[in-house]
Amino acid sequence: MSPSTPVRRRAASRKASFVVIANRLPVDRDIGPDGTVQWRKSPGGLVTALEPVMRRNGGAWIGWHGAADEKIAPFHHDGIDLVPVHLTAAEIKNYYEGFSNATLWPLYHDVVAHPEFHREWWDAYVAVNKRFAERAAKAAGRDAVVWVQDYQLQLVPKMLRELRPDLRIGFFLHIPFPPTELFGQLPWRRQILEGLLGADLVGFQLPGAAQNFVRLVRQRVGYKTHRDTVYLPDGRSVLAKAYPISIDAADFEALARRPETTARAEEIRRSLGNPQHVLLGIDRLDYTKGLRQRLRAFGELIAEGKIDVDDAVFIQVATPSRERVDQYRILRDDIDRLVGRINGDVGRIGQQPITYLHASYPRSEMAALYRAADVMVVTPLRDGMNLVAKEYVACRYDNLGALVLSEFAGASAELKQAYQVNPYDINGTKAALLQAMSASDQENSRRMKAMRKQVNENDIDHWASNFLDELITDRDPHEMRLRPVKTPLARDF
Repeated sequence: MSPSTPVRRRAASRKASFVVIANRLPVDRDIGPDGTVQWRKSPGGLVTALEPVMRRNGGAWIGWHGAADEKIAPFHHDGIDLVPVHLTAAEIKNYYEGFSNATLWPLYHDVVAHPEFHREWWDAYVAVNKRFAERAAKAAGRDAVVWVQDYQLQLVPKMLRELRPDLRIGFFLHIPFPPTELFGQLPWRRQILEGLLGADLVGFQLPGAAQNFVRLVRQRVGYKTHRDTVYLPDGRSVLAKAYPISIDAADFEALARRPETTARAEEIRRSLGNPQHVLLGIDRLDYTKGLRQRLRAFGELIAEGKIDVDDAVFIQVATPSRERVDQYRILRDDIDRLVGRINGDVGRIGQQPITYLHASYPRSEMAALYRAADVMVVTPLRDGMNLVAKEYVACRYDNLGALVLSEFAGASAELKQAYQVNPYDINGTKAALLQAMSASDQENSRRMKAMRKQVNENDIDHWASNFLDELITDRDPHEMRLRPVKTPLARDF
C-alpha cells in the first residue's frame, strides 16, 4: 500500500509496546510506472516470526529504508508501524560499508579477511547508532519491550537505556562473536562491550560466543561475572545466552510440496542432462562462505577421475552482495576466474561441470533447487548459523538428499547428522563429497530424518518465543527464581 498522510500521522503519534530496531526496515519499495509508491514485505524469517507479536502489541519497526539522503515520515504497513531512519551517502559509506562491513564483519568472522580500522568510520557508527536510539526512544511506550538486532547497532542498547531507563531491552547478534584475542584488536572494544551491556539480555547463536562476551566484559571492562550473568555497578544484571536462530520450516516444506515446485525441480535436472548427482551451493557472494575451497575440491575430484563430468554437476548460486566494497568486487573476479578455469580444464562440449549463477532468486526457485539437489554443500569458513542448511533440510520431505556442512557454521551444532567437514581441508572436503554421493538412500534417509526432526521442532517461532520470554522475565541470579517484569507486552507468543 502507499502510505497516505493520515496513516503517517497515526503511526507517528502512537506509542508501541514492542519495538524492533534493525539496520533495515522489513519492507522494500516498488515504484510504479505512474510514480506511485508501493511497499511490499521483504523476504526473511525474522519479520515472519515477529509479525504476530507486533500486531498484538501495536508494534513498531525502526530501520533504514534503503535510500541515501532521503527522509521519510513514519507510516503504517500491514499491521505494523514503520519508522524510517535516514542515512546520508557519507554515512552509508562510513557506517555501513565501512565500520559495519569492513571492520566488524571480518573481525567477527575470525579475520578471514583483514579488518580495517578507521576513526572516521567509527565516528559515523556512533552517530548513526545514536540516531536509531533516539528514534526508538520516541516510538516506544512506557515500559515497552525493545529488541535490537545485529552488529550494525551494538551501541544502541546503552544509548537507549540512557534515554529511556524504563524500557526492557534485548539484543541479538546474528553473526559470530569473536574470541578475546581477535576482539582485542578493535580500538573501540570497551565502547562496544559497554554498548551491549545496556541490554537486559544479550543473545548469541552459540554458547561459545556468549562465553566469549562474558569473558571479555570481565577482562576489558572489569565487571563482576558469574557464568552467564554480568553484574553492573548500578545494580543491574545482564544475561548473556545462546539462542540459535532458525527458519519457518513448515512454510518451506509447504513450498517444496507444491506441484509447480516439483515440476521445476525436474526441469532443472533435465536441463543439466539428468546427471546421477546434482550438487548445490547457495550463498551470498562473501569471502566467509568458502566458495573457493569447495569449487576447488569439486574440480579436483573430476580432474583426478574420482567422479565423471557426465555423472555429477555442481550448481553454485552466488547472490550479489555489498558490491561497492572492494573486497567483494575482488572476490567476484576471483570466483569468475576459478569457475572458468575448472570448466575449461575438465569440461566438455555440452557438459560443463560447474553451473555458476551470480544472481538472486525468489524462494520458489530456491525450493526447486533444494528439491533438485542430491547433495547440498554448505561449507563456510565461519558463519553465525547459516539458514540455507536448514532450508534444504526443511524442503527434503522425502527424507532423501545429503548435507555436507562446515563444522565452522553455527548450524553444525544442531545438524549433527550432516557430513561435517573442515572447509580449509580440501582433501577432507573431497572425501566428504564422495561419501555423500556414494552413500545409500537408507543411510542418507536416516541422517535426514534426524535433521528434519531438529529443524521442525526448533523453528523460527521457537527461537523468537524463547528469546522474548526470557527477556520479559526477571531472573534473580542468587535465588534462581523467575519473576514477571512490569511490561505491557502480551506473552502469548
